[in-house]
Amino acid sequence: MAGWNRTLVTEFLLTAFTEHPEWGLPLFLIFLSFYLVTLLGNAGMVILIHKDRRLHTPMYFFLGHLSFVDMCYISAIVPQLLAVLLDHGTAISQARCAAQFFLFTFFASIDCYLLAIMAYDRYVAVCRPLLYVTIMTQKARWGLLAGAYGAGFASAFVRTVTAFTLSFCGNNEIDFIFCDLPPLLKLTCGESFTQEVVIIVFAIFVMPACILVISVSYLFIIVAIMQIPSAGGRAKTFSTCASHFTAVSLFFGTLIFMYLRDNSGQSSGEDRVVSVVYTVVTPMLNPLIYSLRNKEINEEDVREFAAPSERAGLDLLKPFKSIHLSSHSSLQ
Repeated sequence: MAGWNRTLVTEFLLTAFTEHPEWGLPLFLIFLSFYLVTLLGNAGMVILIHKDRRLHTPMYFFLGHLSFVDMCYISAIVPQLLAVLLDHGTAISQARCAAQFFLFTFFASIDCYLLAIMAYDRYVAVCRPLLYVTIMTQKARWGLLAGAYGAGFASAFVRTVTAFTLSFCGNNEIDFIFCDLPPLLKLTCGESFTQEVVIIVFAIFVMPACILVISVSYLFIIVAIMQIPSAGGRAKTFSTCASHFTAVSLFFGTLIFMYLRDNSGQSSGEDRVVSVVYTVVTPMLNPLIYSLRNKEINEEDVREFAAPSERAGLDLLKPFKSIHLSSHSSLQ
């Protein structure tokens, strides 16, 4: 280390989308509109699910919390991005950068866990309809939710502390839309192998683990759907999972492209566009995806996952009449 002339970085300069100053105002208006639509759409979902007793079901319990987390998730990113676009680059202290990274990691992790939990909920509803009421109890729901928040906090805390014990020196420009790990690691100096291993280990408990749960759940769901004799029954049963599968594909597809790929030769412009999809576009589209498919947010489908005690599973069992001949009589 002797003789190594370096200047330690105490603040970072966010410069995403600033290479063309003339784009500043149009992009500001676009991202502001996305942000407002996201807040209104997700807030509307939370209020609707809270007010309408027909939506007090496990699926909508988790969907309501997903909408709440999406509002927090996008709020950790977009306000800072709007400031960058207005000022054509914004300086941010290392402490604020760490806070933004923690909040992003915390809410993104909860998003992953909630999508995995919702996949498990669909698995139980489709593959274990007779046990749906006894498995997805109110106590179980709150336990799964608490686990998602607790695991998200632990992962975000460890990854943030580990990342920001690294030394940053030389260039302090982050050509990205927020303080994320890949661009931060490019600014480090000195030995960082141990910290990177810790970060990767804790990351494994989030995205790959959630993808595994979702994949296994949908594998069993597809097998169960294929056993339904009528085409109408197969279509109806799959439609109960369509909105969730769409949201999962959009969210995890962009995350996989961003974080689980070879970084050699990657384009910073490409990375920025992909990051906009999973930080801005996906939270905005989630209310639209779920509300368009779930006309229960239309009356008939509410009964499908239907909810309290004695009526839960009644409609879910209909496509399985040929398999579970006594389903209705055993539930009534």
